[in-house]
Amino acid sequence: MRIDLHTHSTASDGTDTPAELVRNAAAAGLDVVALTDHDTVRGHPEAIAALPEGLTLVTGAELSCRLDGVGGLHMLAYLFDPEEPELARERELVRDDRVPRARTMVRKLQELGVPVEWERVARIAGDGSVGRPHIASALVELGVVPSVSDAFTPQWLADGGRAHAEKHELDPFDAVRLVKAAGGVTVLAHPGAVKRGHVVPESAIAELAEAGLGGVEADHMDHDEATRARLRGLARELGLLATGSSDYHGSRKTVRLGENVTDPEIYGEITRRATGAFPVPGAGGPLVP
Repeated sequence: MRIDLHTHSTASDGTDTPAELVRNAAAAGLDVVALTDHDTVRGHPEAIAALPEGLTLVTGAELSCRLDGVGGLHMLAYLFDPEEPELARERELVRDDRVPRARTMVRKLQELGVPVEWERVARIAGDGSVGRPHIASALVELGVVPSVSDAFTPQWLADGGRAHAEKHELDPFDAVRLVKAAGGVTVLAHPGAVKRGHVVPESAIAELAEAGLGGVEADHMDHDEATRARLRGLARELGLLATGSSDYHGSRKTVRLGENVTDPEIYGEITRRATGAFPVPGAGGPLVP
């Protein structure tokens, strides 16, 4: 089984529609794919309706969190009840803050002499939840930076950067609690991503494990081999699951679906722990190993 537990669609900041994403996942030879758009589950119905034969969909979301005043910490939440009111309310607060935040970043870029207009960013975002990747894509279109990743620097959109603006984010301990109360399982996304400047201290991971964190994303494009090995060792020490995922965003990033995958036994444990929702198989698709 080939299992990719971290992907994004146009419901947030990916370039594939949810239907395109599941079709592309099947074409890439995946057996299981998780749709984990940022702070939203609105892409799930379309993905479920378009599920190809033999592919299973894990419903989820990537929750925006802030630890000790530092944003950019992301929590993957799997198989939770999307109607659970407290978690739904927090997701809505984050989404509602996205447009004012993006408008503030556009204004800051204009003050820096960049001729970016809100209409361009809104066009790129389309029906998705507008965010920094859409602003970064606008900077690429304008020739300000050569690639989306080059916009995520202190010069432009990185945390603390010249054009950065804060947004509402969950406390990660609250995120773990809320997802667990909604019957879901949490996995800390790319905790060793040095390139992003978002390295989560091992002491914080240990505290989150005590609070009910389910796992850590070890195999990720932003982790080198030493980081992956360290995180797998830490997971064993703390009794956490170690996952692998692509963090696929379509054409917005160069990573391919299934570039990193999760061990079937780990996937099976996630599905066994979840009580809020169940994986959705296409005709003949695998639920668990």
